[in-house]
Amino acid sequence: MKTNDLISTDKNAPEIDTAAFQSSLRGALLLPDQEGYNQSRTIWNAMIDKYPAMVVKCAGVSDVIAAVNFARENQLVLAIKAGGHSFAGRSTCDGGLLIDLSAMKGVRVDPVKQTARAEAGALLADLDHETQAFGLAVTAGVVSHTGIAGLTLGGGQGYLMNKFGLTIDNLLSVDMVLADGSFVNASETENKDLFWAIRGGGGNFGVVTSFEYKLHKVGPEVLAGMILYPLAQARELLQFYREYSMNTPDDMSVIAGIFTLPDGTKVFGFVVCWTGDIDEGNRQLEPLRAFRPPMADLIAPGPYVQLQKSLDAAVPHGLQRYNKMGYLPEISDELIDIVVKNTEGISPYSMVLFNAMKGAVTRVDPEETPFPYRDQQWYFDITPQWADPQETDSLIAWAKAFWAEVEPHTRGTAVNWLSPDDGLDRVKVAYGPNYSRLAKLKHRYDPDNFFHLNNNILPNANG
Repeated sequence: MKTNDLISTDKNAPEIDTAAFQSSLRGALLLPDQEGYNQSRTIWNAMIDKYPAMVVKCAGVSDVIAAVNFARENQLVLAIKAGGHSFAGRSTCDGGLLIDLSAMKGVRVDPVKQTARAEAGALLADLDHETQAFGLAVTAGVVSHTGIAGLTLGGGQGYLMNKFGLTIDNLLSVDMVLADGSFVNASETENKDLFWAIRGGGGNFGVVTSFEYKLHKVGPEVLAGMILYPLAQARELLQFYREYSMNTPDDMSVIAGIFTLPDGTKVFGFVVCWTGDIDEGNRQLEPLRAFRPPMADLIAPGPYVQLQKSLDAAVPHGLQRYNKMGYLPEISDELIDIVVKNTEGISPYSMVLFNAMKGAVTRVDPEETPFPYRDQQWYFDITPQWADPQETDSLIAWAKAFWAEVEPHTRGTAVNWLSPDDGLDRVKVAYGPNYSRLAKLKHRYDPDNFFHLNNNILPNANG
C-alpha cells in the first residue's frame, strides 16, 4: 500500500510505502477507511475534530519505536494519544501520524516495595483498580477516565495531593522513546536531567511508554462524598471554604464547585475526601456540617475507587468544552463577588471549581520539578461544556469574560488546563522560572522540535 494524498498536498511528493511499515508492527495501522480509525482519532473534548492520515494502535514499545522512526523519516506531523483527555486537543492531528497508546494498559503492583509500573495507555481507573487490591494508591486526578500519561507528565493533582504530593512527586522512573527512536529509562539515577524535565514538562521530550510510581497506604475505604447547598448561598459558603479548606489536616481534601444537577437545579457543592481514621474524619467534618443545613449530605465511608469515579458523569466523553485555569494565593471577598456574579446563570453542563493545595504539595522546592507553584494556594478553573455546537461562541465568550475578571487574582497556571487558543505566553506562565531550563533540555533531546503537538516548549540552547 502506498499513499501521499492524505499526508501531503504536494502531488509531486514521493509516495510513502505503508505496507512495509505495517508489516513491522504488532499492533494495527489504521487508515481513514478502516474500522477502529474513528475511535482512535476521537478524543475527550468533542470541540476537537481532526483526521490524521494514519493511526498506529501500538501493542508495545517496539510499535512506538517504529512509529516514531517512520514519522521522522517521512517528515510526518506526529501526535500522541494516551487517554485523550486534552482540553487543547493536542492528542490528535490533521494529516500526519497519530500514535495511539490506548491498548497499552498493563499495570503491575509490587505490594512489598509499594510501587507500581503502569503502561502509558492506562486510565486512572486501571491504575486504581490494581493498586487498591493491595490497599495502595498514588495521587491520580479526580476523574477515572483520565489517562495516567497526560496527567502525570503535566504534574498530576488529585484528592491525595495534600497528604502525598502531586503525581510527579511520586514518580520513580519512566521508560520512553526519544525523537531519534532510541529507548531510554529516566530516573534519579539514570538520565537525571531528562527525568527532571518529564516531571511536568508534558510530551515535549519523547513518548513515555511506562511509568513507575511510589504508592501509599490508602483505603480501600475512605470517608468521602458530596454535600450540596442552594446556589444562592455561594458567597457565604466560599467565605467559609477559604478558612476551612486550609485549616484541616493533610488527610483532608475539599473541592468546592458550582454546577447544575441532572434535574436542572443549580447548586454549590463540596466534594470531600478524608484518608485517615473514619471517626477522626467525622470530627474534622463537624464545622462543615454545622455551618449551613445542606440540601443533601452524601459524605460517608466508601471505597476509594468509588470516589475516583464519582465525578465521571459530570465530564463525559462527547461534550464540547473549553477551559481557563489559574492558582489563587487567596480567595478575597472581591474574587468571591466576581465568581457569584458570573455563575448565577451557569449553563447546564458547565462548572467552576476550587481545590485547596497545601501540605505535601508545598514541601517540594519550586525548582525540584518543572512545576513551580508550591505555595499554599487554591486551584481554580472555569469549564464551560456544551452539546449543541450553536452554543460554542457564547459559552467561550462567557468563560473569557469571566476569566478577564479573575485572572488578576491568580498566580500561574498548569499545562494540563490550557485551551486551544493558549499559546507560548501561557506555557511560559505555567513553568515560570523553570521554563529556561526546560528550553535548554528540549534543545538537547529534541532540537528539531519533532514533538511539538503539545503545550510546546521551544528548543533553545540558551534557555
